[in-house]
Amino acid sequence: MKFGWLVCGLLMFTTLETASQTQPKPEALAQQSADSWLALVDSGKYAESWQVAAQLFKAHVNKGQWETAARATRSPLGPVQSRQLKSATFKTSLPGVPDGQYVVLQYETSFEHKRSAIETVTPMLDKDEAWRVSGYYIR
Repeated sequence: MKFGWLVCGLLMFTTLETASQTQPKPEALAQQSADSWLALVDSGKYAESWQVAAQLFKAHVNKGQWETAARATRSPLGPVQSRQLKSATFKTSLPGVPDGQYVVLQYETSFEHKRSAIETVTPMLDKDEAWRVSGYYIR
């Protein structure tokens, strides 16, 4: 009887272990969200990128402000030539924002008129449990 419980326990542990391994990590989910969002920005669809951004993003900048700022920042750079993920760091605390679940993604990006840039995109787990971009910065 003890052997049967041991086998059952091992099977349950193995099943739970396998299930946890198949769950995507926050960094991967956040990157998927960021990549989709960046595709909108790259296409000049600034209003759409604002629409799908995190509530925190929308609370700090209205759609018109975002469209103006994004256009002013991105237009002079020209189209994206290449973009490579440099780092992805999970954080529960960042300066100036409420505690939560964030992933700070840094991309090495080359634009037509700026060969070397670092884009920092910060998706967060929003109230509806979806990863959405809460911050964007180009250096």
